[in-house]
Amino acid sequence: MTVYIDPPEWPGHGRMWSHLISDSSLRELHEFAADIGLPRRAFDRDHYDVPAESHAAAVRRGAVEVGSREVVRRLHAAGLRRRRRSPQAPAGPAAPADRG
Repeated sequence: MTVYIDPPEWPGHGRMWSHLISDSSLRELHEFAADIGLPRRAFDRDHYDVPAESHAAAVRRGAVEVGSREVVRRLHAAGLRRRRRSPQAPAGPAAPADRG
């Protein structure tokens, strides 16, 4: 498994944020996030929102720095991308909870 992180360039709640993803397993992503002290509430469908001040800790722990588009591309390639459902969209099959 490889974990990837994009630059902290996403504003929100008075801070800048990165996205932390896995290329193979949500289970391993959760373990990695716990190792660097991210709370489970920072998980959003298929990634963790990482405050800028935690970015360096993720990289020191082994997260590979990539651009934001690469994060999305790797989520799709791994089959782990989960989109938000619109209120008008019919309910479809649930996405797998883990791929690894």
